[in-house]
Amino acid sequence: MIRFKIEALFERERERESKRRSQHTYNNIISVDNLLNAWREFLCGKRKRKDVARFYVHFTDNIVSLHKDLANKSYCHGSYHSFKINDPKPRDIHKASVRDRIVHRAIYRVLLPYFDRKFIFDSHSCRDDKGTHLAMNRFREYGRKVSKNNTRTVWVLKGDIRKFFASIDHNILKEILKRQIKDEDILWLLAEVIDSFHTKDKPNIGLPLGNLTSQLLVNIYLNEFDQFIKRQLKIHYYVRYADDFVVINESRLFLENIISPVAKYLKESLKLDLHPDKLFIRTLVSGVDFLGWVHFTHHRVLRTATKRRMLRNLHDNKNTATFISYTGLLKHGDTHELLKSFSVVTSVLK
Repeated sequence: MIRFKIEALFERERERESKRRSQHTYNNIISVDNLLNAWREFLCGKRKRKDVARFYVHFTDNIVSLHKDLANKSYCHGSYHSFKINDPKPRDIHKASVRDRIVHRAIYRVLLPYFDRKFIFDSHSCRDDKGTHLAMNRFREYGRKVSKNNTRTVWVLKGDIRKFFASIDHNILKEILKRQIKDEDILWLLAEVIDSFHTKDKPNIGLPLGNLTSQLLVNIYLNEFDQFIKRQLKIHYYVRYADDFVVINESRLFLENIISPVAKYLKESLKLDLHPDKLFIRTLVSGVDFLGWVHFTHHRVLRTATKRRMLRNLHDNKNTATFISYTGLLKHGDTHELLKSFSVVTSVLK
């Protein structure tokens, strides 16, 4: 009787796995329904843009043509429009055409649910129900656990990957995808998107910051690192957001000893480097800079540079929306005095 119950459980699990696999086929990605849903999601907040308006003039023809090109695999990703932003440091942004961005979102809609189940819980970048605030709260929670409710010294290793997006190796990424995806047509389409971006001095290296698919692909890429941290180094208290990560432990020596294997794995397996100027070990009581906030044992305060930038932006953008946005952000830390300063600034601006 017990054997039959076990076999039934395995059979149900096989059926669930089969259903999950069937939901991320190439036909699901390129279906007209998925392309239309991708368009609707893409359109949010972009209706007045000139390139979007031009695409919409012949919308039906454009969608049918795109579906046809994807179906017969004659689709070819176009070039990028590049520009720079300061947010807060200078960044190079590469924007694809509207047509290509619909493809990016169509891919993202189908593959994100499949890959999201494979990611560790404490990978918080570009995932539903995650984000910086949850990452910071998990960091605080782990600090309390390791310190036994702030009764012991806690050490934190803070790391950052140098030029992360610009260092992604296309060949390594495609090999990782081959291990996860069996549909050759999906792999072809992903390769078309991945190889659409390159620089003159570094062919087959880097992903554009402007692509929606880049957010998913970098998480897939760094999931290899997450699994190394969890499965091989057996580290429990680890939080990552994009290329920033922290490891919490009661022993400074333990953290010192893992730097070498971490750096070796990143270099040899993913061709990535730790940023030497952003790698440090510090006690939580002395303050740890992570995701724009300086975290202490009992509280967190906004990073000084972030605070100054917000006050400057508040002065330059004299509107209520900016103030409400910033006050909402500040509620996630100990910022009573800063909120009073904001109120003073806005009253003066009025």
